[in-house]
Amino acid sequence: MNIFDWFKKKPEAAPRPLFYDIVCPFCFNKFSPEEVEFRASHHREDDEDYGLGEDAKLNKYRSRFGLDTVHDMEAVLLPTDVPEEQRIYSDHVLVGLNDRYGEVTRRRLCPHCHNELPVTSGKVPSNIISIVGASQVGKSVYMTALIHTLQNTTAENFDAACMPLTTEISRKFRINYEEPLFERGDLLGSTQKERMQEPFIFQFVFKDESKPPLTLVFFDVAGEGMVDQDYLGLHGQHIKNSAGILFMVDPLQIRSIRDRIRIKLGDDKGEWVSRYDEPRDVVLTLFSDFIAHQEDSKTDIPTAIVLTKSDMLESLRGDEGEYIKSNSNVFHNVIHRDYFDLNEFENIDGEIRRFIERVDRPFKGTMDVYFKDTAYFAVSALGSNPIDQKLQSVVSPIRVDEPFIWLLYKLNYIEGRGNA
Repeated sequence: MNIFDWFKKKPEAAPRPLFYDIVCPFCFNKFSPEEVEFRASHHREDDEDYGLGEDAKLNKYRSRFGLDTVHDMEAVLLPTDVPEEQRIYSDHVLVGLNDRYGEVTRRRLCPHCHNELPVTSGKVPSNIISIVGASQVGKSVYMTALIHTLQNTTAENFDAACMPLTTEISRKFRINYEEPLFERGDLLGSTQKERMQEPFIFQFVFKDESKPPLTLVFFDVAGEGMVDQDYLGLHGQHIKNSAGILFMVDPLQIRSIRDRIRIKLGDDKGEWVSRYDEPRDVVLTLFSDFIAHQEDSKTDIPTAIVLTKSDMLESLRGDEGEYIKSNSNVFHNVIHRDYFDLNEFENIDGEIRRFIERVDRPFKGTMDVYFKDTAYFAVSALGSNPIDQKLQSVVSPIRVDEPFIWLLYKLNYIEGRGNA
């Protein structure tokens, strides 16, 4: 560093707005904090406005995910029905109401789906990270390994905590995902096709209170559901209002790799051929509908292209085509601590970019056309390739948190360091 660099005036940070628009982590609609509604803190039998009843908006949301109808809910209160002096503000954000009976409620609801909002909504940016990709690419397994790693390793490395948004999400994740995979070694089944899956929502919360929480949303859209308008509408909102995207790509989606791996593993049944969509087609299906409406028909949402099941590439290691070099970074786990290691990132990003360009140039070209800010990663959620749907060893994830940490870096939560 030149000595005169010490005297250069640092660019001033943009002034903090009085409040931030809220993106609901359940239905992904975007709205002003002034538009929130409230759940009454009590009910009364002598006042129909405060009586127990069904919440049509909440139950409509729940029905689309096959969840039970909720009966006898406290009433929904609108801020417009309450005098200004009875509205409670914190840091210029409407956070509570003092109702006509002098009871205070701070249970803020999304005006679109009536799910309860996080307490920080409106006070900090609603930075949502989305995990997306086609059916069969292993999103559920990756999500499980990622959240497990964030909770047990990554959070501590960055002085933070990773927590589910609700106790119900915590219970479902533990029973249906984490315990089967990490305690019993059972592979997770494919997402059910009959209905949409309710989002799994976690928050990455820093101990430094000046940093807003980062919300991680896993919203699995089954392949067959991509023709369903409810799927497409919710999924489009999900992507459009995300601050960052983790886009999963399975090596078996790539025809040349699929055929080569099949030959290497001695599989002559051809069972893999029809199960997978080409990556480029997935991009067009998932993203073109909303990207077409962006400036220059591109999105500037930072997007990590995550090559899953990297352990399967072991069979290509050092072959005559040099798809994967013998000393490849792909097979070595890396731990980022306190900052994002830019040298490690540049190595893996460069290697996977070259790999993707060689094996599927149309996909790489489509990403270049639609996305302004991309990075390429390779991860293994299991650490080894299962045989006949059975794990052969203890689950040992490889580099699963690296794409997430890159997004922390891109969103200015952490700094990046590399050799000068």
